[in-house]
Amino acid sequence: MHEKGFDDIQQRLDDLHTRARYRRRRTLSSPQGREVVVDGRKLLNFCSNDYLGLASDPRIGKALKSGIDRWGVGTGSAHLVCGHTAAHEALEIALAEFTGRPRALVYSSGYTANVGTINALLSRNDFIFEDRLNHASLLDGGWISRATFTWFKHLDTAHLEQELSKVASAGGRKLIVSDGTFSMDGDRCLLDDTIAIAKRHRAWIMIDDAHGMGVHGHRGVGLVDPRRYSTSDVPVLIGTLGKAFGTSGAFVAGDDRLIETLIQRSRNYIYTTAMPAALAAATLVSLSIARAEEWRRQHLTDLIDRFRTGASALGFSTMPTVSPVQPLLIGSPERALAMSNALEQRGFLITAIRPPTVPEGTSRLRITLTAVHKPSDIDQLLETLSSIDRLQESS
Repeated sequence: MHEKGFDDIQQRLDDLHTRARYRRRRTLSSPQGREVVVDGRKLLNFCSNDYLGLASDPRIGKALKSGIDRWGVGTGSAHLVCGHTAAHEALEIALAEFTGRPRALVYSSGYTANVGTINALLSRNDFIFEDRLNHASLLDGGWISRATFTWFKHLDTAHLEQELSKVASAGGRKLIVSDGTFSMDGDRCLLDDTIAIAKRHRAWIMIDDAHGMGVHGHRGVGLVDPRRYSTSDVPVLIGTLGKAFGTSGAFVAGDDRLIETLIQRSRNYIYTTAMPAALAAATLVSLSIARAEEWRRQHLTDLIDRFRTGASALGFSTMPTVSPVQPLLIGSPERALAMSNALEQRGFLITAIRPPTVPEGTSRLRITLTAVHKPSDIDQLLETLSSIDRLQESS
Protein backbone atom coordinates (compact mmCIF):
# COMPACT_ATOMS: atom_id res chain seq x y z
CA MET A 1 0.00 0.00 0.00
CA HIS A 2 1.42 3.35 -1.05
CA GLU A 3 1.85 5.80 1.82
CA LYS A 4 1.42 9.33 0.52
CA GLY A 5 2.48 10.98 3.78
CA PHE A 6 2.23 14.73 3.37
CA ASP A 7 2.12 14.66 -0.41
CA ASP A 8 -1.53 15.78 -0.38
CA ILE A 9 -0.91 19.14 1.34
CA GLN A 10 -1.06 21.16 -1.90
CA GLN A 11 -4.14 19.24 -3.01
CA ARG A 12 -5.89 20.19 0.20
CA LEU A 13 -4.97 23.84 -0.28
CA ASP A 14 -6.25 23.72 -3.85
CA ASP A 15 -9.48 22.17 -2.61
CA LEU A 16 -10.03 25.09 -0.22
CA HIS A 17 -9.67 27.45 -3.18
CA THR A 18 -12.15 25.45 -5.24
CA ARG A 19 -14.78 25.52 -2.47
CA ALA A 20 -14.32 29.26 -1.74
CA ARG A 21 -12.98 28.49 1.74
CA TYR A 22 -9.42 29.69 1.40
CA ARG A 23 -8.51 32.27 4.05
CA ARG A 24 -6.24 35.23 3.42
CA ARG A 25 -4.62 37.67 5.80
CA ARG A 26 -4.83 41.40 5.24
CA THR A 27 -1.97 43.64 6.30
CA LEU A 28 -3.04 46.88 7.95
CA SER A 29 -0.80 49.94 7.97
CA SER A 30 -2.89 51.82 10.53
CA PRO A 31 -4.07 51.35 14.11
CA GLN A 32 -7.46 49.81 14.84
CA GLY A 33 -10.31 52.26 14.58
CA ARG A 34 -13.40 53.35 12.70
CA GLU A 35 -11.23 53.48 9.58
CA VAL A 36 -8.22 51.31 8.76
CA VAL A 37 -5.71 51.40 5.92
CA VAL A 38 -5.34 48.20 3.91
CA ASP A 39 -3.05 48.05 0.88
CA GLY A 40 -2.88 51.83 0.85
CA ARG A 41 -6.68 52.23 0.86
CA LYS A 42 -8.71 53.69 3.70
CA LEU A 43 -11.68 51.45 4.53
CA LEU A 44 -14.57 51.75 6.97
CA ASN A 45 -13.93 48.94 9.43
CA PHE A 46 -16.98 46.78 10.18
CA CYS A 47 -15.25 43.57 11.26
CA SER A 48 -13.38 44.45 14.45
CA ASN A 49 -14.22 43.13 17.94
CA ASP A 50 -13.07 46.45 19.43
CA TYR A 51 -16.67 47.03 20.49
CA LEU A 52 -16.11 50.06 22.75
CA GLY A 53 -13.51 51.64 20.47
CA LEU A 54 -10.73 51.48 23.07
CA ALA A 55 -7.96 49.70 21.12
CA SER A 56 -6.43 53.02 20.04
CA ASP A 57 -7.52 55.18 22.97
CA PRO A 58 -4.61 57.53 23.80
CA ARG A 59 -5.18 57.19 27.56
CA ILE A 60 -4.56 53.45 27.35
CA GLY A 61 -1.58 54.00 25.06
CA LYS A 62 -0.10 56.41 27.59
CA ALA A 63 -0.57 53.83 30.35
CA LEU A 64 1.17 51.20 28.21
CA LYS A 65 4.14 53.51 27.58
CA SER A 66 4.38 54.31 31.30
CA GLY A 67 4.16 50.60 32.03
CA ILE A 68 7.11 49.90 29.74
CA ASP A 69 9.13 52.57 31.52
CA ARG A 70 8.28 50.93 34.86
CA TRP A 71 8.33 47.23 33.95
CA GLY A 72 10.17 46.85 30.67
CA VAL A 73 8.83 44.91 27.69
CA GLY A 74 8.97 41.22 28.61
CA THR A 75 8.23 39.32 31.82
CA GLY A 76 10.97 36.74 31.42
CA SER A 77 9.09 33.69 32.60
CA ALA A 78 5.80 32.13 33.64
CA HIS A 79 3.74 33.46 36.54
CA LEU A 80 4.89 30.64 38.83
CA VAL A 81 8.60 31.27 38.17
CA CYS A 82 9.42 34.99 38.17
CA GLY A 83 6.91 36.51 35.72
CA HIS A 84 4.11 37.51 38.12
CA THR A 85 4.41 41.23 38.90
CA ALA A 86 2.55 43.70 41.07
CA ALA A 87 0.88 44.95 37.85
CA HIS A 88 -0.59 41.49 37.20
CA GLU A 89 -1.70 41.27 40.82
CA ALA A 90 -3.44 44.66 40.64
CA LEU A 91 -5.21 43.71 37.43
CA GLU A 92 -6.45 40.43 38.90
CA ILE A 93 -7.80 42.23 41.96
CA ALA A 94 -9.58 44.77 39.73
CA LEU A 95 -11.07 42.05 37.49
CA ALA A 96 -12.34 40.15 40.53
CA GLU A 97 -14.00 43.32 41.81
CA PHE A 98 -15.44 44.08 38.36
CA THR A 99 -17.03 40.64 38.02
CA GLY A 100 -18.11 40.50 41.68
CA ARG A 101 -16.13 37.34 42.34
CA PRO A 102 -13.59 36.49 45.03
CA ARG A 103 -10.64 36.08 42.67
CA ALA A 104 -9.49 36.32 39.06
CA LEU A 105 -6.55 34.78 37.21
CA VAL A 106 -4.98 36.39 34.12
CA TYR A 107 -4.06 34.28 31.06
CA SER A 108 -2.20 35.32 27.92
CA SER A 109 -5.20 34.69 25.62
CA GLY A 110 -8.82 33.56 25.61
CA TYR A 111 -7.83 30.36 23.82
CA THR A 112 -5.33 29.38 26.52
CA ALA A 113 -7.78 30.33 29.28
CA ASN A 114 -10.56 28.15 27.88
CA VAL A 115 -8.45 25.11 27.06
CA GLY A 116 -6.44 25.39 30.25
CA THR A 117 -9.47 25.76 32.53
CA ILE A 118 -11.40 22.82 31.09
CA ASN A 119 -8.35 20.57 31.24
CA ALA A 120 -7.61 21.53 34.83
CA LEU A 121 -11.15 20.57 35.87
CA LEU A 122 -11.88 17.44 33.82
CA SER A 123 -10.26 14.19 32.79
CA ARG A 124 -11.24 10.58 32.09
CA ASN A 125 -14.52 9.43 33.65
CA ASP A 126 -15.85 13.02 33.63
CA PHE A 127 -18.45 14.54 31.29
CA ILE A 128 -18.60 17.78 29.33
CA PHE A 129 -21.68 19.21 27.58
CA GLU A 130 -21.14 21.96 25.03
CA ASP A 131 -23.43 24.12 22.92
CA ARG A 132 -22.91 23.13 19.30
CA LEU A 133 -22.00 26.70 18.30
CA ASN A 134 -19.42 27.26 21.02
CA HIS A 135 -16.14 28.94 20.14
CA ALA A 136 -13.39 26.66 18.81
CA SER A 137 -11.33 27.11 21.98
CA LEU A 138 -14.15 25.73 24.12
CA LEU A 139 -14.66 22.78 21.79
CA ASP A 140 -10.93 22.04 21.65
CA GLY A 141 -10.69 22.23 25.43
CA GLY A 142 -13.48 19.67 25.74
CA TRP A 143 -11.98 17.26 23.23
CA ILE A 144 -8.48 17.47 24.67
CA SER A 145 -9.68 16.96 28.25
CA ARG A 146 -10.40 13.23 27.66
CA ALA A 147 -13.80 13.65 29.32
CA THR A 148 -16.82 12.16 27.56
CA PHE A 149 -17.83 14.92 25.13
CA THR A 150 -21.47 15.67 24.27
CA TRP A 151 -22.84 18.40 22.03
CA PHE A 152 -26.30 19.82 22.65
CA LYS A 153 -28.29 21.73 20.04
CA HIS A 154 -27.73 25.47 19.98
CA LEU A 155 -29.60 27.15 22.87
CA ASP A 156 -31.71 23.99 23.29
CA THR A 157 -31.83 23.55 27.06
CA ALA A 158 -34.34 20.69 26.78
CA HIS A 159 -31.80 18.76 24.70
CA LEU A 160 -29.10 19.61 27.24
CA GLU A 161 -31.20 18.14 30.03
CA GLN A 162 -31.91 15.01 27.99
CA GLU A 163 -28.18 14.44 27.53
CA LEU A 164 -27.44 15.03 31.20
CA SER A 165 -30.19 12.58 32.17
CA LYS A 166 -28.43 9.84 30.20
CA VAL A 167 -25.49 9.96 32.62
CA ALA A 168 -27.48 10.71 35.78
CA SER A 169 -26.25 7.56 37.53
CA ALA A 170 -22.65 7.88 36.38
CA GLY A 171 -19.89 9.09 38.64
CA GLY A 172 -17.49 11.81 37.66
CA ARG A 173 -17.79 15.54 37.22
CA LYS A 174 -20.25 17.17 34.82
CA LEU A 175 -19.42 20.51 33.24
CA ILE A 176 -21.80 22.53 31.04
CA VAL A 177 -19.90 24.95 28.78
CA SER A 178 -21.33 27.79 26.73
CA ASP A 179 -20.48 31.11 25.18
CA GLY A 180 -22.25 34.00 26.87
CA THR A 181 -22.72 35.94 23.63
CA PHE A 182 -22.03 33.73 20.61
CA SER A 183 -19.30 35.10 18.37
CA MET A 184 -20.87 34.30 14.99
CA ASP A 185 -24.65 34.52 15.65
CA GLY A 186 -24.57 37.25 18.31
CA ASP A 187 -27.30 35.59 20.40
CA ARG A 188 -26.95 34.79 24.10
CA CYS A 189 -26.93 31.77 26.37
CA LEU A 190 -30.23 31.01 28.13
CA LEU A 191 -28.52 31.37 31.47
CA ASP A 192 -31.45 31.05 33.89
CA ASP A 193 -32.64 27.79 32.33
CA THR A 194 -29.10 26.45 32.18
CA ILE A 195 -28.48 27.21 35.85
CA ALA A 196 -31.68 25.41 36.87
CA ILE A 197 -30.69 22.34 34.84
CA ALA A 198 -27.15 22.35 36.24
CA LYS A 199 -28.43 22.38 39.80
CA ARG A 200 -30.79 19.49 39.14
CA HIS A 201 -27.91 17.41 37.79
CA ARG A 202 -25.17 18.57 40.17
CA ALA A 203 -23.21 20.02 37.27
CA TRP A 204 -20.99 23.08 37.07
CA ILE A 205 -21.43 25.84 34.47
CA MET A 206 -18.59 27.55 32.60
CA ILE A 207 -19.50 30.71 30.65
CA ASP A 208 -17.13 32.38 28.20
CA ASP A 209 -18.48 35.94 27.96
CA ALA A 210 -15.79 37.18 25.59
CA HIS A 211 -18.23 39.03 23.30
CA GLY A 212 -20.57 40.30 26.01
CA MET A 213 -18.27 41.61 28.71
CA GLY A 214 -17.83 45.36 28.48
CA VAL A 215 -20.86 45.61 26.19
CA HIS A 216 -23.87 44.23 28.07
CA GLY A 217 -25.06 44.51 31.63
CA HIS A 218 -24.65 46.99 34.46
CA ARG A 219 -21.50 49.04 33.78
CA GLY A 220 -20.53 46.48 31.18
CA VAL A 221 -20.26 43.50 33.51
CA GLY A 222 -21.75 41.21 30.85
CA LEU A 223 -24.26 38.39 31.01
CA VAL A 224 -23.20 37.04 34.43
CA ASP A 225 -24.26 40.01 36.57
CA PRO A 226 -22.98 39.49 40.14
CA ARG A 227 -26.06 41.26 41.51
CA ARG A 228 -28.05 38.29 40.22
CA TYR A 229 -25.71 35.32 39.82
CA SER A 230 -23.28 33.96 42.41
CA THR A 231 -20.33 31.61 41.99
CA SER A 232 -22.63 28.76 42.99
CA ASP A 233 -24.81 29.61 39.98
CA VAL A 234 -21.93 30.05 37.52
CA PRO A 235 -18.74 28.66 39.08
CA VAL A 236 -16.48 29.45 36.10
CA LEU A 237 -16.53 32.80 34.27
CA ILE A 238 -14.16 33.59 31.40
CA GLY A 239 -13.55 37.06 30.04
CA THR A 240 -11.21 38.36 27.35
CA LEU A 241 -9.33 41.65 27.29
CA GLY A 242 -8.75 41.93 23.54
CA LYS A 243 -12.31 42.75 22.53
CA ALA A 244 -14.35 45.43 24.32
CA PHE A 245 -11.43 46.30 26.62
CA GLY A 246 -9.14 46.93 23.66
CA THR A 247 -5.89 45.34 24.89
CA SER A 248 -4.95 41.63 24.92
CA GLY A 249 -5.19 38.57 27.15
CA ALA A 250 -7.95 36.92 29.15
CA PHE A 251 -8.96 35.94 32.65
CA VAL A 252 -10.90 33.41 34.69
CA ALA A 253 -13.01 34.60 37.62
CA GLY A 254 -14.41 32.43 40.40
CA ASP A 255 -13.97 31.41 44.00
CA ASP A 256 -10.70 30.70 45.77
CA ARG A 257 -10.91 26.93 45.18
CA LEU A 258 -11.24 27.37 41.44
CA ILE A 259 -8.38 29.84 41.09
CA GLU A 260 -6.05 27.77 43.26
CA THR A 261 -6.94 24.67 41.21
CA LEU A 262 -6.01 26.51 38.02
CA ILE A 263 -2.73 27.75 39.45
CA GLN A 264 -1.83 24.19 40.43
CA ARG A 265 -3.24 22.24 37.45
CA SER A 266 -3.80 24.45 34.39
CA ARG A 267 -0.94 23.61 32.03
CA ASN A 268 -1.74 26.59 29.80
CA TYR A 269 -1.16 28.86 32.79
CA ILE A 270 1.78 27.03 34.38
CA TYR A 271 3.86 26.68 31.20
CA THR A 272 3.20 30.01 29.48
CA THR A 273 5.25 33.19 29.83
CA ALA A 274 3.21 35.85 31.63
CA MET A 275 1.73 38.67 29.57
CA PRO A 276 3.84 41.85 29.63
CA ALA A 277 3.37 43.70 32.91
CA ALA A 278 3.01 46.95 30.95
CA LEU A 279 0.00 45.46 29.18
CA ALA A 280 -1.54 44.55 32.54
CA ALA A 281 -1.04 48.16 33.67
CA ALA A 282 -2.66 49.47 30.47
CA THR A 283 -5.59 47.11 30.90
CA LEU A 284 -6.25 48.52 34.37
CA VAL A 285 -6.84 51.90 32.73
CA SER A 286 -8.94 50.33 29.99
CA LEU A 287 -11.13 48.54 32.53
CA SER A 288 -11.71 51.80 34.38
CA ILE A 289 -12.70 53.62 31.18
CA ALA A 290 -15.00 50.82 30.05
CA ARG A 291 -16.85 50.84 33.36
CA ALA A 292 -17.16 54.62 33.66
CA GLU A 293 -18.04 55.75 30.13
CA GLU A 294 -21.60 54.54 29.78
CA TRP A 295 -22.08 56.68 26.69
CA ARG A 296 -20.09 54.10 24.73
CA ARG A 297 -22.61 51.35 25.46
CA GLN A 298 -25.56 53.67 24.85
CA HIS A 299 -24.18 54.87 21.51
CA LEU A 300 -23.49 51.27 20.52
CA THR A 301 -27.07 50.30 21.39
CA ASP A 302 -28.38 53.14 19.22
CA LEU A 303 -26.20 52.03 16.30
CA ILE A 304 -27.37 48.42 16.63
CA ASP A 305 -31.01 49.54 16.57
CA ARG A 306 -30.34 51.73 13.54
CA PHE A 307 -28.65 48.90 11.65
CA ARG A 308 -31.30 46.30 12.46
CA THR A 309 -34.17 48.60 11.52
CA GLY A 310 -32.53 49.54 8.24
CA ALA A 311 -31.50 46.00 7.33
CA SER A 312 -35.00 44.69 8.01
CA ALA A 313 -36.55 47.43 5.88
CA LEU A 314 -34.26 46.41 3.00
CA GLY A 315 -35.28 42.75 3.33
CA PHE A 316 -31.97 41.36 4.60
CA SER A 317 -31.98 38.16 6.63
CA THR A 318 -30.81 39.27 10.08
CA MET A 319 -30.54 37.14 13.19
CA PRO A 320 -32.25 37.73 16.56
CA THR A 321 -29.41 39.53 18.34
CA VAL A 322 -29.00 42.83 20.15
CA SER A 323 -25.22 42.48 20.35
CA PRO A 324 -22.63 44.37 18.25
CA VAL A 325 -22.30 41.17 16.19
CA GLN A 326 -24.85 41.58 13.39
CA PRO A 327 -24.50 38.73 10.90
CA LEU A 328 -26.21 38.86 7.51
CA LEU A 329 -26.91 35.33 6.34
CA ILE A 330 -25.90 34.84 2.72
CA GLY A 331 -25.91 31.05 2.29
CA SER A 332 -23.16 29.90 -0.03
CA PRO A 333 -19.48 30.63 0.65
CA GLU A 334 -19.03 31.80 -2.95
CA ARG A 335 -21.73 34.48 -2.64
CA ALA A 336 -20.56 35.60 0.80
CA LEU A 337 -17.00 35.99 -0.49
CA ALA A 338 -18.21 37.86 -3.57
CA MET A 339 -20.20 40.30 -1.41
CA SER A 340 -17.23 40.83 0.92
CA ASN A 341 -15.00 41.61 -2.07
CA ALA A 342 -17.59 43.95 -3.57
CA LEU A 343 -17.90 45.80 -0.27
CA GLU A 344 -14.15 46.21 -0.06
CA GLN A 345 -14.08 47.69 -3.56
CA ARG A 346 -16.61 50.26 -2.30
CA GLY A 347 -14.65 51.14 0.84
CA PHE A 348 -15.88 48.71 3.52
CA LEU A 349 -13.92 46.05 5.37
CA ILE A 350 -16.29 43.18 6.27
CA THR A 351 -15.21 39.55 6.52
CA ALA A 352 -17.02 36.67 4.83
CA ILE A 353 -17.41 33.89 7.41
CA ARG A 354 -17.60 30.44 5.85
CA PRO A 355 -17.51 26.78 6.95
CA PRO A 356 -16.00 25.28 9.03
CA THR A 357 -16.27 28.39 11.23
CA VAL A 358 -20.06 28.32 10.73
CA PRO A 359 -22.32 25.41 9.71
CA GLU A 360 -22.83 24.46 6.07
CA GLY A 361 -25.33 26.70 4.30
CA THR A 362 -24.92 29.59 6.75
CA SER A 363 -22.03 31.54 5.23
CA ARG A 364 -22.44 35.15 6.17
CA LEU A 365 -21.13 38.66 6.37
CA ARG A 366 -20.16 39.13 10.02
CA ILE A 367 -20.80 42.83 10.55
CA THR A 368 -19.59 44.22 13.86
CA LEU A 369 -20.43 47.65 15.17
CA THR A 370 -18.32 49.71 17.56
CA ALA A 371 -18.77 52.80 19.70
CA VAL A 372 -16.59 54.86 17.33
CA HIS A 373 -18.90 54.36 14.34
CA LYS A 374 -21.19 57.20 13.31
CA PRO A 375 -24.89 56.94 12.37
CA SER A 376 -23.94 58.06 8.87
CA ASP A 377 -21.56 55.06 8.63
CA ILE A 378 -24.51 52.74 9.25
CA ASP A 379 -26.63 54.47 6.62
CA GLN A 380 -23.81 54.35 4.09
CA LEU A 381 -23.23 50.65 4.76
CA LEU A 382 -26.90 49.78 4.37
CA GLU A 383 -27.15 51.72 1.11
CA THR A 384 -24.09 49.95 -0.28
CA LEU A 385 -25.30 46.51 0.85
CA SER A 386 -28.61 47.10 -0.91
CA SER A 387 -26.87 48.19 -4.11
CA ILE A 388 -24.56 45.15 -4.14
CA ASP A 389 -27.44 42.79 -3.39
CA ARG A 390 -29.47 44.15 -6.31
CA LEU A 391 -26.49 43.79 -8.64
CA GLN A 392 -25.90 40.18 -7.60
CA GLU A 393 -29.56 39.28 -8.04
CA SER A 394 -29.65 40.75 -11.55
CA SER A 395 -26.45 39.02 -12.68
